[in-house]
Amino acid sequence: MHKLNTHATFAEAQPGASLVLAFHARLQAAVLIIGGDQLAASRAFSALEAEYEVVVMTRGGHASVCEELAWRADQAQLTIVDSEALPGAPLSPIGIPVSDNDADVRDTHALASYLDSHLSINLVFITDTVLLGDSSAATRRSRASAEQLYAVCRARRVPVNVTDIPDLCDFTLPSVHRVSGTPLQLAVTTNGQGCRLGARIRREVIARLPPEAGMAVARLGELRKLARAEGGETQDDVHAPTPNRPVPQRSVSAVETDSERSARRMRWVAQMSEYWSYSHIANLTPEGMENVLRGDGLGVPSDLADGCEAGTSSRHGLSVTPSSPRGRIFLVGSGPGHPELLTVATQDILTKHADLVLTDKLVPEAVLALIPKHVEVRVARKFPGNAEGAQQEMMQVAIDAASHGLTVVRLKQGDPTVYGRVGEEILYFRERGFDTVVVPGVSSAIAGPTCAGISVTQRGAAESFIVCTGVGRQGHDVVLPGYERARTLVILMGVARIAQVLQALQAPNSVGRRDGPPYPAHTPIAIIERASMPDQRVITSTLAHITTALESNGAQRPPGMIVVGWTILSIWGSGDVTILDKGAEQDDESRVVRWLGGEPWRVVEGFIGDWNNL
Repeated sequence: MHKLNTHATFAEAQPGASLVLAFHARLQAAVLIIGGDQLAASRAFSALEAEYEVVVMTRGGHASVCEELAWRADQAQLTIVDSEALPGAPLSPIGIPVSDNDADVRDTHALASYLDSHLSINLVFITDTVLLGDSSAATRRSRASAEQLYAVCRARRVPVNVTDIPDLCDFTLPSVHRVSGTPLQLAVTTNGQGCRLGARIRREVIARLPPEAGMAVARLGELRKLARAEGGETQDDVHAPTPNRPVPQRSVSAVETDSERSARRMRWVAQMSEYWSYSHIANLTPEGMENVLRGDGLGVPSDLADGCEAGTSSRHGLSVTPSSPRGRIFLVGSGPGHPELLTVATQDILTKHADLVLTDKLVPEAVLALIPKHVEVRVARKFPGNAEGAQQEMMQVAIDAASHGLTVVRLKQGDPTVYGRVGEEILYFRERGFDTVVVPGVSSAIAGPTCAGISVTQRGAAESFIVCTGVGRQGHDVVLPGYERARTLVILMGVARIAQVLQALQAPNSVGRRDGPPYPAHTPIAIIERASMPDQRVITSTLAHITTALESNGAQRPPGMIVVGWTILSIWGSGDVTILDKGAEQDDESRVVRWLGGEPWRVVEGFIGDWNNL
């Protein structure tokens, strides 16, 4: 009988990589650069941007360095030291022969003397070993000399990098790009296997970087400081596997302590990092940061709500001159995420008719990028613990805008009628005199599995499917359906609560949490994240192993969904449509082993579909 390999549960370390670090200079931390050429100037500039003190050591001092280093020294940005003017103390402790006539040995003595008297040196770069062709042979430091300098640094436990001599390098420098004026840096390393190719890869990555990404990082840093300002030491959500950890729904009237307030605000910052577009984060003002972190549920300012007169401009420069005596409100579905999956009607409304777009956080930036720049876009603050307040806020803003004659688009992911709270919005708007137009969207409940190579119904495997949510109103548990072999279960908004979901599905006695028999532990399950997007990820396993699979594959990628049922394996590879045959249950465990190739899970990265060529 085939057996599932339950031991190979963690990724195997593959040698050949580097431990990529980002060093932050501390008070009086310094780097020493041996060499005065243009490469030394490049190393100095990188160290200065990292706020290190920089010391350049050459034979001949100031007169022997390149123009840039001389200029920086004149500007007091760095210090140039003449190695020939330093003491030449013997170095017998490391067995190096002494010869006053040997310039290389004098360099070695000078380096040792300097390091012993300047303990602030954290890193050493040796650049005068660079290979620049035959013309540099006369001035290039010899390997023997480089080995002596390397030995001095190693004896003092100072990491050293020797240009073009890889085996004398404790560390290497990746090909780095810094987005000007921002904290964002991107680095590419080929681990010494192709430096020029690494530079090319870096250029191509930079060319695809959203232009607002750097400023978004800067603004988010300001926002994090603001969020933590009043709560002292507050746990950051950066290492949490998901920004959607369940938290109690907070009451607007509740009184928060400083630490509770800071913790809540940090959770909200994590949500913005995951869901908000780069442009929305980059354009945050100090006032906007304060407003978005407020806990009253109505914190995003609305110029319309504040009595902005028709014909004036909003804070986003949007003319609010009424387009008609009375505005309109559209409730629109944006599909699972990929902009090619928008309906024609939705794209027309967003690009030709909208004056104000009120979007849920799950709508990806690729869809929001289609909206013309002059159209105001606001993102719902449906952060953990604030869903009810954010919902009320967005509905009121829609009424305010429509009352001033604007066309308002309430944009939701998937189809607005599938867990999109469309019913309560229709009733809210109708009560205030506005009949809404509901525009269907491609539902993620069907499109998500399709993008993952899963058919929710399949002849011989699944005769029906059921869609449910993983969390009820105000965070309460929901009753999940019991096991039926011929039915597929699709759970939206459940990945962050995977432990509770699995408990409800499998517990022998789950009164109030499951309606029907428990699911066998070997039942196939798939977690689909970022469906239809380039960074889509699909983790397939069984109920018994999915928790370990999810935890072993890094941070979650919301939004995610769960699919449970035998259809998951029915069209994988050569397929299996004998699941509903009589007596097929007897072969289930072997069926799972064949499907997963004997492993406890499978991870598929990337969207299975070439939409770019449509």
